[in-house]
Amino acid sequence: MSTETTVAAQLAALPQIPMAELWKLWDEHFPRRPGTWNRDYVTSRVAFKIQERAFGGIDPDIRRKLLRLGESQSAFGKGRGNEVHLMPGTVLMRDWNEDTHRVVVTPEGFYDLGGKVFKSLSAVARHITGTQWSGPAFFGVKRKMQGGSGGHK
Repeated sequence: MSTETTVAAQLAALPQIPMAELWKLWDEHFPRRPGTWNRDYVTSRVAFKIQERAFGGIDPDIRRKLLRLGESQSAFGKGRGNEVHLMPGTVLMRDWNEDTHRVVVTPEGFYDLGGKVFKSLSAVARHITGTQWSGPAFFGVKRKMQGGSGGHK
């Protein structure tokens, strides 16, 4: 049986295997578990690692070119003024009124709070508290200083 057939069989089996087995595969490929427990996410990352192990990873030069291209074409963070910029997949947690609120930064740069998507952290904070808040202050994150002196962090 060829490597391609073996890899294809492994990939085809991933959606049907029990979650405990999927976590064992995850642990073989990654140093720690992800912040998200979404089966589709875990499956896709394990599938990538299976293929990477069998066929090799992305050439470092191509990887750098893809990163530069992605950064130059990304709408992430454009037009957001003073809003803090967090990487997609970042998870922010905040306890408020005896509830823990978990916000995940989406690939588009928005903020998902339990399936409800917001355009800014401040909108998330306002939704949680019912009052006007600075989202970065509410979640304890600060944006980087952008040149010049003075101003707020």
